[in-house]
Amino acid sequence: MRSEPQASAYRPDARIDTIAEWIGDPVPAAAFPKHELRFRNDRWAGAVGLGDLTDEAWTAHFGRFEPLADNLPRPLALRYHGHQFRSYNPDIGDGRGFLFAQMRDGDGRLLDLGTKGSGRTPYSRDGDGRLTLKGAVREILATEMLEALGVNTSKTFSVIETGESLWRGDEPSPTRSAVLVRLSHGHIRIGSFQRLLAHDEKDQMAALVAYCLDTYPGGEPPADAPGRDEPAVILLHQVVERLADLAASWMAAGFVHGVLNTDNMNISGESFDYGPWRWLPKWDPRFTAAYFDYGGLYAFGRQPEALLWNCGQLAVALRLLADTEPLVAALDRFGALYQDAMARRFTWRLGVVSRGAEADTALIQAAERSMTESGEAPERFFFTHRAGRAAGDDGFGALLREYEKATEADGAFWQQDEPPGILIDEVERIWSAIDEHDDWSALHTKVSEIRELGRNLGEPPRPQDKW
Repeated sequence: MRSEPQASAYRPDARIDTIAEWIGDPVPAAAFPKHELRFRNDRWAGAVGLGDLTDEAWTAHFGRFEPLADNLPRPLALRYHGHQFRSYNPDIGDGRGFLFAQMRDGDGRLLDLGTKGSGRTPYSRDGDGRLTLKGAVREILATEMLEALGVNTSKTFSVIETGESLWRGDEPSPTRSAVLVRLSHGHIRIGSFQRLLAHDEKDQMAALVAYCLDTYPGGEPPADAPGRDEPAVILLHQVVERLADLAASWMAAGFVHGVLNTDNMNISGESFDYGPWRWLPKWDPRFTAAYFDYGGLYAFGRQPEALLWNCGQLAVALRLLADTEPLVAALDRFGALYQDAMARRFTWRLGVVSRGAEADTALIQAAERSMTESGEAPERFFFTHRAGRAAGDDGFGALLREYEKATEADGAFWQQDEPPGILIDEVERIWSAIDEHDDWSALHTKVSEIRELGRNLGEPPRPQDKW
């Protein structure tokens, strides 16, 4: 069974202070007219020593943003650039969020508390710095489902309704407002490095590389990798490994992020910043989540390509510190790492033991053909065939019967009629109950169902670099 987050004492460690002078800008939080606590993630609050906060104290810290003890004295809006749909934009940064606090969990990992919808910053441009309550509800659902499916994702830590009426062009307005706090392994993005390249800040680039290597320790490059002792090369190898695994985890989850810009790519390899996401209603590589992605750049089947392209932009930035050859050698590993991760992720979700890259690739291709021909939703497909169940006479079934079970799927959870999923129609029903009747029961029920799915799927596979 999947292990739950382990309780830990509160251990503040504001390491960002060492680079705060040039990585971000101190900002105040917005003063909201209302603070109504709607969601607190007690599973993860305990892991960073904040599980015993009263609701009043919780609201003070995560609605009014009174500093946590011995932590950042003021929030920090981070500076970065980025490619947005492959067009470079130097006029971005944390426009409606900031880094609020850093602390260690029970395993010693440094975790950040960052915000979404906490007010205007120097990077807000024409935006109001706010978040809709619907956007916050959608992020709760996305992060809970991704965590259950073994994806390395940020956690929705807190949602507080803030009592403002917001106008948005992509949903009925005016609409309710909220401020969200997310827990993650870091908020350093590929776009953070791109900004330093644009300003030719070589010393700061070296300092940021050192900060990332120290903060998010990972594996070493292969023994024959050129430049394997250079910090910038080591970092790129680690990011390539992480993002190859992240891409595979999305594909095995049937998840479409929607906006894979370089400012949305975390150096820790963690999925975050959920806007127009979708889960596949059926297996379709062309399925696109964002209505504004007219060319399908970030369609489901193009997500691995997008993450490799983003790794390439990090390599371009790191040319400020390293030669081209060792950086290209790191990028060249992405394809094989992705295939290994797909085999690891896909067989885990099916509940069978991997039989090696060649056999697993054939199984994956047969599964994709089966889903494409049948139109069956991925959630139903994986549920039906968990641990080798229901192996039919088609090509996929014949291959699946050759696999050893890695787990059992005969408990009550696996006998229910419908597996937990989160397609867009259900998202809209959950939101409608909240919006029209202030009824949060469907959301709480869905979160409980999703967490039960995670417990029954068990601990997900991890690459050597677990960060």
